[in-house]
Amino acid sequence: MRIAILTAAHAAAALTLAAGLVATSPVLATDTSTLGMQTVPEWKAVYGRVEARDLVPARARIGGTVVELLVSEGDTVAAGQRIAMVQDDKLVFQVAAIDAQLGVLDAQLSRAEAELSRGRSLVERGVSTAQRLEQLQTDVEVTRNQIVATQAQLSVVVQQGEEGAVLAPVSGVVLGVPVTRDTVIMAGEAVATVGGGGFFLRLAIPERHADALKEGAEIRVSASGAEAMGRLAKVYPRIQNGRVVADVEFERLDTTFVDARVLVEVPIGTRPALLVPRSALTTRSGLDFVRVRQDGRDVERAVVPGETVRRDGALFVEILTGLAAGETIVVP
Repeated sequence: MRIAILTAAHAAAALTLAAGLVATSPVLATDTSTLGMQTVPEWKAVYGRVEARDLVPARARIGGTVVELLVSEGDTVAAGQRIAMVQDDKLVFQVAAIDAQLGVLDAQLSRAEAELSRGRSLVERGVSTAQRLEQLQTDVEVTRNQIVATQAQLSVVVQQGEEGAVLAPVSGVVLGVPVTRDTVIMAGEAVATVGGGGFFLRLAIPERHADALKEGAEIRVSASGAEAMGRLAKVYPRIQNGRVVADVEFERLDTTFVDARVLVEVPIGTRPALLVPRSALTTRSGLDFVRVRQDGRDVERAVVPGETVRRDGALFVEILTGLAAGETIVVP
């Protein structure tokens, strides 16, 4: 009796296991594709440097002492913003001297006008002559003209003092400040260097690849741990130290550090490759497999994959070993 019960239990378990195997057994896929060699771009990995499009020095317009320094490296500035102040002590003394001269002229004008007023009274009473009155009138006009000329001279000196303000030549980021407060500088000397006009990547590529470089070509950029696409904006015709200089435009370029190195891959030609749809590749226990139709049966073949290629919006994987052209693969 016990044996019969055990046999029945074993039979039920076997049926359950068989049902599970049937339910989990993969159904043979019907979509197939015959492999053939295809042409893919060949990439050259180089490092590019983050550079500002325009490097413009902010120069002092007068010589003197830096009494104010309002920026440091990394600050963002707007065009026309005051970033430093240069003071020439000689201009201060000149302003004081001209102010004193104006005070003297004002006193002379008051005295001349008083003399003119008294002279008119004397002429009306017949005590003084018309010639004397004309002389007094001339003295007043001369003094007034001297005041106007001195005021113009004062305006020139004051304007020179205002030119001590050092202004940012363009909007951008301050990349260098070669002076410090209380430094004595000459007119035309740079107080700061501003990087403006946007940022880009500058490449130096071996000249043997010069013929393969085309403006407008897509460039692969590795930025912040992710890969994105840029554009080869400019290829310069001059070869320097055996290298071709080129510029890459990239929208998501990190400009926190100017002159930082960024890994870039540039297309330098084409090569044949064996590509399979990415969906045809499965991974188990660290190994990659592709299902191959062989003698009417689907078998899994271990492969070594290479880079991923995007074509017409679909992703393909290059197979380095494990498959050959002419074989038929099964695509789920």
